[in-house]
Amino acid sequence: MGNTVVDTLAPLGVALGAALLGLLAVQVVHKVMLRVGRQSKFFCELANRVHRPMQWVVVLCAVYFAVRATADGAGWRHPFLYADQLIIIAAAAWLLVSLLVVVEDTALSRVRTDVPDNRTARRVHTQVVMLRRVTVAVVAVLAGGVMLMTVPQARIVGTSVLASAGFVGVIAGLAAQSVLRNVFAGLQLAFSDSVRLGDVVIVENEWGRIQEITLSHVVVHVWDDRRLILPTSYFTEKPFENWTRTESALLGAVLFDVDWWLPVPEMREELRRALESTDLWDGRVSVLQVVEATGPAMRLRALVSAPDAPKLWDLRCFVREHLVTWLRDAHPSALPRMRAEMTSAMPLHATLTGQTVTTDGDSRVFSHSVDGRARAEAFTGPEQ
Repeated sequence: MGNTVVDTLAPLGVALGAALLGLLAVQVVHKVMLRVGRQSKFFCELANRVHRPMQWVVVLCAVYFAVRATADGAGWRHPFLYADQLIIIAAAAWLLVSLLVVVEDTALSRVRTDVPDNRTARRVHTQVVMLRRVTVAVVAVLAGGVMLMTVPQARIVGTSVLASAGFVGVIAGLAAQSVLRNVFAGLQLAFSDSVRLGDVVIVENEWGRIQEITLSHVVVHVWDDRRLILPTSYFTEKPFENWTRTESALLGAVLFDVDWWLPVPEMREELRRALESTDLWDGRVSVLQVVEATGPAMRLRALVSAPDAPKLWDLRCFVREHLVTWLRDAHPSALPRMRAEMTSAMPLHATLTGQTVTTDGDSRVFSHSVDGRARAEAFTGPEQ
C-alpha cells in the first residue's frame, strides 16, 4: 500500500517541480523582453501578448515529459498524458495566433491613418484585418483537426467518411453555399480595393462609413449613429457608391432658386468671400453657375470642394446659410416669387359682350414694364 502511494505521488511531485521550473523560466524571459521592449515597441507587444499562452505551453510540456518519464506502469498515466496532449495542442494554437497578431499589429503600426490622404493606409488596414481573421480561423480548424486525429475512433470514422465523400460533399456544398459565398466575397473585398475600412459609402440610400469588414458581413456606421449590417456578398453583387475610393477630397453642390433680377456676378463674389472665411474649404473649387433658366426663377448651382465627406457636408450647410442670409439682406427683390401677367386691360363685361373699349396712356402707368414697375414701387396713393 505504501509503495503504491509513493509510486503515485512521486511522478506528481516531479511534474509539479517541472511546472514550477517552467513558470520560472517563462517569467525570466518575460522580464528580459519587457526590458528590451523599452527600446523596441515590437518586443514590448510580443512580451505582453505571448506571455500567457507561453506559460501554458511550457508548463504543460514540462508536466507531460515529467509524467511520461517517471510514471511508467501507473494506471492513470495514459489518460493523463492524453488529456495533457490535447491541452498542449490548444495552447500551441493560442500561442501561434498570438504571434501572428503581434506581427500584424506591428505592420499596422507602421501605416498611419490619421493623415489627410489615407487611402493606401486604409487599404492596408483592411487587408491585414481580413488576413488576421482568416489566419485565426485556419489555425483553429487545424488545431481541431489535429486534436481529432489523436482519437483512434476518429480515424476510423474519417476513413468511412472519405469513402462516401462525394455524397457528403454535395450535401455540405448545398448547405454552406451562402456561407462560402460571403467568405469569398469578404476576401474579394479585402484585395480588390473596392471598399476599405473608413470608406464613405452610400448603400440602401444611407450615408455612412465602413466600420468593420468580416468574412461574413460588413458594418456600415450610418451618419445618425445607426449600424447597417450587410452580408459581404452585397458589395460584390449590388451597386453602391464609394465616395473615397481614389481620394478623400470631394465636390459638393448647393442649389438656389432666385428671381431673374439677381446680379449673378455679385453672388459669385459673395460665394468666394464666404469660402475664404472658413477652414472647411480646401481651396480647390469655387464655382457659381446658372444651370437652369426656363421657369419663373433661375436655378443657380454653387459647386464647392472639401478635404473629406464630413467637412463637405458642413461646408455645404455653411454656404447655403450664408448665401440665403446675403440674398435676404442685400437683394430682397431677388427672392423667388410668382408672376402673373394681365394680357388684356379690357373690362370683363366688355369682353363678354364684344364691346370695343379704348384705353389711354394712363391705363398703362403701372404695367409690367421696367418703368411701370418703378412707378408702382414709388406710388404712395392719392393725396388726401
